[in-house]
Amino acid sequence: MRVILFHIGSYGVRSYGLVVALAILLGMGVAYFLARNTKYRDHVINLSMYSIIGAIVGARIWHVFFFQWPYYSKNLDQIFTFWNGGIAIQGAIIGGILTAIIYTRYHKLNFWELADIMAPAIILGQAVGRIACFLNGDAFGAPTNSGFGIVYPPGTMAYDTYGSQPLWPAEVWEGQWDLIVFGILIALKNANVKWTTGFIFLAYNILYSIGRFSLEFLRGDSFRYLFNWTAGQWTSVIVIFLSIILMGYLYYKEGKNQTIVGEVA
Repeated sequence: MRVILFHIGSYGVRSYGLVVALAILLGMGVAYFLARNTKYRDHVINLSMYSIIGAIVGARIWHVFFFQWPYYSKNLDQIFTFWNGGIAIQGAIIGGILTAIIYTRYHKLNFWELADIMAPAIILGQAVGRIACFLNGDAFGAPTNSGFGIVYPPGTMAYDTYGSQPLWPAEVWEGQWDLIVFGILIALKNANVKWTTGFIFLAYNILYSIGRFSLEFLRGDSFRYLFNWTAGQWTSVIVIFLSIILMGYLYYKEGKNQTIVGEVA
């Protein structure tokens, strides 16, 4: 765990920013590969660049106003210092989705088809991004009250909060769950099944949110609200609920369109 990986002269290269940049590049590369032989390949890079901006804005808004507002309300000067850590991946996803919706509408593309292509790449980027959290000592777990756990070094947010107590490896396990979801999505994509358009993307949202909701019980860096749930858990429940509704709607819509086409033929 190293907040500063190395120095270039007097400039310290932060592990958080470097690993997040690598995660973005990896995600873009995988998305570009998955979009082969489709009309969407030419849009992957452009959409990714716009989505990065939307994701950063959404991630910071979510972190500040939903996850850590009790802290930032007393430290307003820290709201824009996102380079020190403190971005919420759920906010990044929402910001990126909204950007993609605008982009696909402008270019007259099918959002759900493109989202199905991008989903495995997004979750893989998230998995690598959790390494950044681990190195930076954020998104950390609560004390395990045992000899098991991660002991973060001085200079990390985890150490500032809990000192030398062993903490649950919440961010590490979330990254591992993300890799499992990546494998499931690739398997779904390669299965000899004609899924409803949008199914893979919505499956990604549901699977990630299930893992996130569960692991939030171990988190030690989040304020808790109704039912003693964190903002991450409330967001996860809402995402699961909406994704299931959208799955049903898209399945019904696609079936209805096929019936109409059959009647016309």
